[in-house]
Amino acid sequence: MNAKFQKPKYKKQRGIRGLTNTFIGRQGEKLSQRPASNIGLLACLLIVVCGAVLIVHWPALSAEAISFDDDQYLTKNILVQNPGWTSARRFLTEILEPSTVGGYYQPLTMISLMVDFALGGRPDYLRPFHRTSLALHIANTALVIVLLYLLFPTPSVAAAGGLLFGLHPLTVEPICWVSERKTLLAAFFVLWSLILYVHYARKSDWRLYLGSMVMYVLALMSKPTSVPLPVLFLLMDYWPLGRLKLWAVLEKLPLFVIGAVSAAITYISQSRTCIAVLPGEFATARIPLTLCHNIIFYLHKIIFPANLSLHCAFPEPLALSNPIVLRSLVGSCILILFLLVSLRWTAAFLISWLFFFIAISPTMQIISFSNVIAAGKYAYLPSVGLLFLLAYLLTWFYREADIGRPAARAAAMVILVLILASAEAVATRRYLLHWRDSISLQKNMLAVEPDSALLHNNLGILLAGQENFDEAITHFRRALQSNPRDAKAHNNIAMALKSQGRLNQAVGHFAEAVRIEPDFALAHCNLADTFFQQADFDKAVTHYKNALQINPHFPGVHAKLAFALEAQGDFGQAVKFYTEALRAEPDRTDIMNNLAWLIAIHNNADFYDPKRAIDLAEQACELTKYQETSLLDTLAAAYAAVGNFAQAVRTAERAIELTVSLRNEEIASQIKTRLKLYQANQPFFIDN
Repeated sequence: MNAKFQKPKYKKQRGIRGLTNTFIGRQGEKLSQRPASNIGLLACLLIVVCGAVLIVHWPALSAEAISFDDDQYLTKNILVQNPGWTSARRFLTEILEPSTVGGYYQPLTMISLMVDFALGGRPDYLRPFHRTSLALHIANTALVIVLLYLLFPTPSVAAAGGLLFGLHPLTVEPICWVSERKTLLAAFFVLWSLILYVHYARKSDWRLYLGSMVMYVLALMSKPTSVPLPVLFLLMDYWPLGRLKLWAVLEKLPLFVIGAVSAAITYISQSRTCIAVLPGEFATARIPLTLCHNIIFYLHKIIFPANLSLHCAFPEPLALSNPIVLRSLVGSCILILFLLVSLRWTAAFLISWLFFFIAISPTMQIISFSNVIAAGKYAYLPSVGLLFLLAYLLTWFYREADIGRPAARAAAMVILVLILASAEAVATRRYLLHWRDSISLQKNMLAVEPDSALLHNNLGILLAGQENFDEAITHFRRALQSNPRDAKAHNNIAMALKSQGRLNQAVGHFAEAVRIEPDFALAHCNLADTFFQQADFDKAVTHYKNALQINPHFPGVHAKLAFALEAQGDFGQAVKFYTEALRAEPDRTDIMNNLAWLIAIHNNADFYDPKRAIDLAEQACELTKYQETSLLDTLAAAYAAVGNFAQAVRTAERAIELTVSLRNEEIASQIKTRLKLYQANQPFFIDN
């Protein structure tokens, strides 16, 4: 007989086996049969728990840290920063190759960030983003409580599980990290799908099944790591729902089809826009050692959430010679042995752990997609599986209160939960302190991984952005000590040295960057800029051309190359690249000015074109409202070139007035010299 039709059993057996027998009967009760007082108590506890979560996480609203990937999701995402139907349509329709975020299809996440931007969120004002994320986390906490109550119908037990979930320090990252909106949103829909599925399992109402399916699709559109959900349903069918039959497997087939389609889309989009390395490309031992490391890592961070960091690099070496890896292997073997032995008493331990493991498996680096081996954010939703075990044990402890000293047992349970929740709250508040700004966050990560070249490099960039170049250079040097062949670190330290005027040292590091990574277009461009600053125009031209050869659409490099060619005296090539630069940046008045000047004054050159010069100079003057001296000077020369000397004189006189008001006597003297030519009906030409 199906478990949901069995009558409750109330055998007074002690221990875990007694809990199993008691629970199998009670889990089949219908919601309508539960006392109204239980529902009322649950509602009160839910409000109290959500209030506690809000209070503990309140500082998240003031967090200003920007971290990994936030440039793609916010600071440099043109669609998020231009809210509207056009942006939403692109998020929804760019399925196999998202154009603004490297990685997988996640339109609902991007649309939610776009809405927050429309509500006032900005890269330098993150409160609207954190407000939505915190609201989602509180909603998820409430859903966890409801789910636990449906499976373990004791209000205090469900509330305890929700409280420990909501206050856990691992929840800080999804709330404060803008790009992790996807984790919260996907969890929201997955929890709804689980709740609807539990209702369906008890009522066999296909409308509930369809609702669960819809929520699954929405979860996949938020973050495709939700793919394993149908497997989680099967685990729950075995325990605690007790309904795993052949038909229960067959009814999941539509969900498996949806999951397979999502997985295919995810792999294609990830491989096209980012990285996706298949298992066959790794050493044989890499995957099992990674799995062992992560199993112990996540359990350790959930039970003892200390030294939390966004970045957890792969252990070096990833081999049994590394004590960390060896301990992980031994710990995993002991854990698996314990789980198998526990089947003698109950399926709760094994199924709860399998729920966690299957839910987190898409992020376990079986298919490599990141340079980190693990991250606390990945445990956000999978931890619900461990809450099943917690609720199971608390239920047993609570049921045992019926025997012996009930008040003492109930008080002990409350005290234990409050102690754990208080410890979590303190740890969460401490972790939140590191999110107050980006530099504090990077320093916290470096405290956990002091030898990380990536983290030293990132902190150096932040410090350089605040013009703290000495400290920035210190961190760039630390990055190079850890990885001397880090081309980006060489480029960054060179930029900092250049900002201090130490050009020769900067040239050395830029040159090393392009030697290590010959296709590093940015380093070629920066090296060319430095040569230009040193008036070594030949070398500047060479490296600008190298940058364009690597990336023909490199922003601004056509103009820089044209400036260098003009300084070199190669005016014909300068005109060519100024023209190219204008196609890419049609509103750059400095480019218009230089191009107009060249084609107006070189009357013997093939590129001489005074009428075009007038058009360019007039367009630039209109953009600057005729308040730019050099543009007026160029326009005057162009007018004179076509014989319109009266207009040339008036324009030159206006340029002189502006120059005098700016007290630039040298420029004023040069324009006055040309003015005399115009007054004598002579153009200003350079004889080639």
